[in-house]
Amino acid sequence: MKELSDIGLIGLAVMGENLVLNMESKGFRVSVYNRTVEKVDKFIAGRGAGKNFYGAHSLEDLVASLKAPRRVFLMVKAGQPVDDFIEKLIPLLDKGDIIIDGGNSHFPDTARRTAYVESKGLQYIGTGVSGGEEGALKGPSMMPGGSPAAWPHVKPIFQSICAKVEGGVPCCDWVGEGGAGHFVKMVHNGIEYGDIQLICECYQIMKDYLGMTNEEMHETFAEWNKGDLDSYLVEITRDILAKKDDDGKYVLDYILDTAGQKGTGKWTAIAALDQGVPLTLIGESVFARCLSAQKEERVAAAKILEGPKPARFTGDRAAFLEDLRKALFSAKVVSYAQGYALMRSAAKEYGWNLNYGGIALMWRGGCIIRSVFLGKIKEAFDKNPAIANLLLDSYFQGKLADAQKGWRNVIASAVVNGIPVPCLSAALEYYDGYRTERLPANLLQAQRDYFGAHTYERTDKPRGEFFHTNWTGEGGDTVAGTYIA
Repeated sequence: MKELSDIGLIGLAVMGENLVLNMESKGFRVSVYNRTVEKVDKFIAGRGAGKNFYGAHSLEDLVASLKAPRRVFLMVKAGQPVDDFIEKLIPLLDKGDIIIDGGNSHFPDTARRTAYVESKGLQYIGTGVSGGEEGALKGPSMMPGGSPAAWPHVKPIFQSICAKVEGGVPCCDWVGEGGAGHFVKMVHNGIEYGDIQLICECYQIMKDYLGMTNEEMHETFAEWNKGDLDSYLVEITRDILAKKDDDGKYVLDYILDTAGQKGTGKWTAIAALDQGVPLTLIGESVFARCLSAQKEERVAAAKILEGPKPARFTGDRAAFLEDLRKALFSAKVVSYAQGYALMRSAAKEYGWNLNYGGIALMWRGGCIIRSVFLGKIKEAFDKNPAIANLLLDSYFQGKLADAQKGWRNVIASAVVNGIPVPCLSAALEYYDGYRTERLPANLLQAQRDYFGAHTYERTDKPRGEFFHTNWTGEGGDTVAGTYIA
């Protein structure tokens, strides 16, 4: 009788290959399958040679090679391919077997699939996997959700292969039912969009306003990576700025300024709109990528539209760079605060019991947004698990108070010099809006009541009572229903 495998994986692309190599290196026997069977043979003869793998040439072969309960890990393109494989696997599996989706699936799809697979007597896990190619091989961050009964059966594998932080704590734990795991991964990716755009805005200020060379910017990001901003994205920005071609030219200077995206940032912004959560920074980061894609229009507009050109900076560059560092840190705090507010709102709607400090710990290592900064978020939720907004935590209050003057100076300088900073400014606008006791929404409500009889609440009456004014003297007493679409 042949030796049975601990887990099977479908999809030997970059992430799939590296994940199974990671699993095998931790002592697990892994069966592998790919729709293009030649990839299976190539892998077994190549990167998998001499290792504890089984190459399956059909789904039936894959399923038959697994221990019970069978664990089948899908690393295929999100969308219809996941549904197609689920349909093919269900007839081959037995009660209690587990299907795992490790792709970037949209959380409503995962919720739907969990219910469907459970209705067939099986179990389902939708897990976010972050860290890219290197993370998959050496230790990713993993965010599993779906069927709670499946977690004990995959926990030993997931927590063995994931990244570890201080004390050997794994960057993987159970997130929640249904689509919770993929929702948290979606928010992770949205924050990633924001972090990347914030760094890009700092780069443009350094380059176009401060007149810094690539080497000087490289040194600055290297210095920033030693303090509060110590993170994977700052680290790779440091390295990118120093990279040269074989002919000695900086690679970055020859990369076209049009950004791509796979949609997870857009999903995050849409989810925020659905939840009524002001996710302004991440929304702006998505739109910044959209604007960058309009390259030909921007080139034409640059020749027509008037506006200031960055003046030559003549002040204390070191002092301004410190302001810029504080502005970047402060905006990152706002981005995470908004992301956590979205998770809190979704948890309430979908009945998830999310461990917010635990999520920060899962993001502390292995993933793209990993940073020292996340340890402070974990501490904030340890102190007060019910905190309404991270901005209210004493540590972040103090850091933002200290950054106020420099943060505003950076944005004012950018505006005066015509340098677009959509995310740095969106962060400050959210901060100022959140700390403003009385916003002009009273006028907004008056306008809505004037043209549509939408009613309003009064400051001198209890919340929940609605009133209408006959603004023109010609309207009647009929009012529109009060609702939130």
